[in-house]
Parts: sequence; C-alpha cells; structure tokens
Amino acid sequence: MNKKTRVISIAVFAALAITITGCGLPRNPVPIARISDGSVVGFPGVRYWEVQYNPDVKMDSSDSADCSFLALSGGGAKGAFGAGFLNGWTASGTRPEFKIVTGVSTGALIAPLAFLGSEYDDKLTEGYTTIQTKDILNVEGLLGFGILPVLFGESYASTGPLAKMIAWQVDEEALKEIAKEYAKGRRLYVGTTNLDAQRPVIWDMGAIASSGRPDALKLFHKVMLASASIPGGFPPVYFDVEIDGKKYDEMHVDGGVITGVFGYGANLFAEAQDEGLCSFYVIKNGKLDVETEQVRRHVFPISVRSFETLMKAQSWSDMLRLHGHAERDNVDFNYISLPYGYEAKGDEMFDPEEMKRLYDFGYSIATSDNPWQKEIPLFRKEREWIWTPVR
Repeated sequence: MNKKTRVISIAVFAALAITITGCGLPRNPVPIARISDGSVVGFPGVRYWEVQYNPDVKMDSSDSADCSFLALSGGGAKGAFGAGFLNGWTASGTRPEFKIVTGVSTGALIAPLAFLGSEYDDKLTEGYTTIQTKDILNVEGLLGFGILPVLFGESYASTGPLAKMIAWQVDEEALKEIAKEYAKGRRLYVGTTNLDAQRPVIWDMGAIASSGRPDALKLFHKVMLASASIPGGFPPVYFDVEIDGKKYDEMHVDGGVITGVFGYGANLFAEAQDEGLCSFYVIKNGKLDVETEQVRRHVFPISVRSFETLMKAQSWSDMLRLHGHAERDNVDFNYISLPYGYEAKGDEMFDPEEMKRLYDFGYSIATSDNPWQKEIPLFRKEREWIWTPVR
C-alpha cells in the first residue's frame, strides 16, 4: 500500500470512527431554517450559491481574447501538471489574458497566479516543484500522536503548512493586482463546499480583493484554504456569518466534494457567441480516462477504490456538463488532462520528484503542436491519445 492509499484509508477510517463515536467539537452553526441566509461579516455580496452564479462581465464581441475563460480542476499534487502546462503555454506565445479564471481545490491555489498572468509563472514553478508533504500538512492522529485525535477531532492532519504556503503565494501586492484587474472587468472565482448546506459556494475573489477592508487578505487566504481542505484529511474552515444581527459559523471544505471544476454561468457569452469567438479552456489536474486496476479483497482497498471511482464519475459528469454548455453557447471548448499512458512513480503524497516530473510533462504538452483535446474520452474502445511519459 503506497502513501496515497494509506492517507485515503486513514481518512476513511477517521470518518467511520467519528461516525461511530457520535462525538464532535463545539460550534455555533447556522439554524437549519436559515441555512441559506448567512452573510459573511463585513463582506456582503462576495459569494453566491451555484444557482446564482452568473459573472457580471461585459464582453466585446469583436475581440476573441476578451472572452477567453480558464477553469482549473482539483487534483492535489497533480496540480503540478497544470502549473507546468500554464508555464509552457506562456512559453508557446499563445496564452491569452483570461477574462475569467475559476479554481477548485489545488486549482484554487493555482487560479490567482494564473489570473495575474505570466509575471507570476516563477511562483507557480516554485510552488509546485520544490515542495513535499511536510510543506502541505502536519500529520497527526494515527501517524503521529495516537488514535484519540482521529476519533474525537476533525481530521488526521493540520493544514498549518498549507496556510503558510497560501500566504506566500498571494501577498498584499498580489491582492492589489487582483483588485486592479477586477476594476478592468476581469473576474476570479474559487469554489468551496458548504458542508451544512450540501451546496457549492462560488466566491468572487476580485470583490474580496477590492473591498478595501483591512482583513480582505485574511478572507482571501481562508477561501483558498477551504477550497483545498480535503474532509477527513484536513480540518474544515469556518466562516463567521451574520443573520439578523446574530453571528454563526459555516463549515466549509474542499470544493471538490461537489464539483471538481466549475463553469462560466448561464449565458455568459451571449454577446459574443453568435460570432463563435469565445474560447473555454479546462485544465484537468489528473486523468479523465479510466484507470483499470485489480482490487484486493480487503476493506481499505475496496473503500479507496470505490472513493476513487466516485471521484472519476464526478469528473466525467463535470466535463460532460461543461462540454454541453460550450456546445450550446457556440463556445470553442478545449481541455487538457493527464493522458492514458502516464504512470505516477512517487510514493509520497506530495513527492517532489514526481511533482517535478508532472510539471515537466505539462510543460512539454503545452509547447507541442496540438496540446488541446475537444471530445471527452468516455467509453471509447481505443485509447488513441497516449503521450510518451517524460523521463
């Protein structure tokens, strides 16, 4: 059993154990009857439920670059693939300035830097090729301090190191730059999951950056952390909300619990779609194709494999939905994912050698003659698109 399998197995065990014990830490949750009414204290209008998400941007139908849109998926350490692809895209000379950038989970960590453009490529490189597991999480519970923290806590690891990394990625200067781009009409969105409500929440990161509040950077960091907080493995992130003058807390976890990547909202490109000028790019940080495996008869491999299959099915659903929306709106749909022939080699959850390999692979694909895919590779008999792995 490799490190990834052990980590997921422990997360599954922790969830089961906590369910069995029925114990939990104290909190002040939003009343069920008002679950949709909370407003972030001091930051009205910076987030939406999924049904409300429809970016307030204006398109110039004469300029295709004005409606280029990038969506970045989750994928953990495989975000190194997306980081490498983005930097290779810069090197190819064809990377546009995106009108809208969205991110979920590891995609939420990449999104602000992708939004700010090639000037932040060096940070992308460093953030995804020089880190290891200890730079993302502190392992507790079963692997460090006994079984009690797992049974009676919120997670088996803490995200203190990840929070420090996020603070390094987006500092005060970057926040100011995001606010400037927001004023120009560009938009940056990050998705989290409100676990109490069982609904995705879309955060307008440019609105947060432009709020003028002294705690804007703190909230910006919290949203990024929440989007990347895998439940069971990492603790949830709590947001203080207010309803009728009373304060409560909302529990938010990884946006990938509900969707691994999200789209551009209803009829966003209506002004330009008749011309067929808009381009929609999706970077899938992982494999979209099936990954066959012979599963051992044991509770952990069966649980892990089932969880991975559930996430794979979610990826198919996400991509089919986005492809359908683009086709409906006459938008040029493009995506990239780890191809069928790629085999991971690292044992560590965030293995620096494997992440560097993923980064280089993404870079090499981006600088190739035809990097983008158009059709979702579901249930095809032949695996036509097989890249030679980077060595």
